[in-house]
Amino acid sequence: MSAQEKLLTMDRRRFLKLSGILGVGFATTGLLPISESVAFNRKLYKVTKTRPGMGTFVSITLMHPSKAEAEEVIGKAFEEMDRVISLMDRYRPDSPIGVLNKEGRLADLPSDVARVLDRSLYFYGQSNGAFDMTVQPMVDLYKRQFETKGLPPSETDLEKVLALVDASAIQFDGKSVRFKKEGMGITLDGIAKGYIIDCAAELIKRHGIKHALINAGGDIRAAGGKENGTPWKVGVQNPDKEGPYLDIVKMNDGAMATSGNYEIYFDEEKLYHHIVNPRTGLSPRQTDSVTVMASSVMDADALSTAVFVLEPDAGKRFIEGIPGTACLILGRDKKRIASKGWPC
Repeated sequence: MSAQEKLLTMDRRRFLKLSGILGVGFATTGLLPISESVAFNRKLYKVTKTRPGMGTFVSITLMHPSKAEAEEVIGKAFEEMDRVISLMDRYRPDSPIGVLNKEGRLADLPSDVARVLDRSLYFYGQSNGAFDMTVQPMVDLYKRQFETKGLPPSETDLEKVLALVDASAIQFDGKSVRFKKEGMGITLDGIAKGYIIDCAAELIKRHGIKHALINAGGDIRAAGGKENGTPWKVGVQNPDKEGPYLDIVKMNDGAMATSGNYEIYFDEEKLYHHIVNPRTGLSPRQTDSVTVMASSVMDADALSTAVFVLEPDAGKRFIEGIPGTACLILGRDKKRIASKGWPC
């Protein structure tokens, strides 16, 4: 078995929970399809390609009269995602974000990076600081401490790093960016994944394809439904990955993203994970997952992080104050909280 086949081989039920998609034609065997093309009806082919990406599996499904054209556009969409990923990856020292974190400043920002930084700062203001891309030093501190000592950082270390978590200390004019505090850093993990999916969706739209569904580990962008107004069906993953879906949502057009403590965590109890409160440096304790629906995946991605930090009641009120959005929250007590506008 090749390395790629080993990576793509896993329990099918678990993959469907991970992907959060229903009804897009995954194989019934243990090996996930690298590609699938089937005649949906006399007018449309359904073409699906799935591959690893952004720490998960990324699946693009198109419905189009030309199978060859659909396959070509999917290939271009994956290339577009790779292009944007290379700009946002903070672990690459030569990426714009890698250079910014090392040097503390960056001029001549690529337009994609400028858009994501601008939107990140917008949501920082809208959420009163709950969404803050400058948590990078804090997340890295937790990672180092648990890798080397198996314990959370001390209060002293936490206080030192907390002083660097402050998006208001970013000087940004749309073309250049500078940190006002030495030692600051940013991570776009809470928003860039959504933007990357949006970029792929816009490319697909520019090629005239009307029916599309993109999924990256539960971050969803839907367009056009399947055909004749038939919506795509999207499952909201249960954090334990074994129980039933939290909900099944029908989508024609729109976006959805989920943030959860089950994605990246440092301890078995999931008390310390990749989502941290920028004010306290601690991971929120009242929430297991947050799913947000919005007009773009970038917005849904950032908002799901903000709601997770705000905790259930305040997060629900926050979303209900933003037109065109809705959320579903699962608390640690397994209580489901849906905002106004969440589809029943």
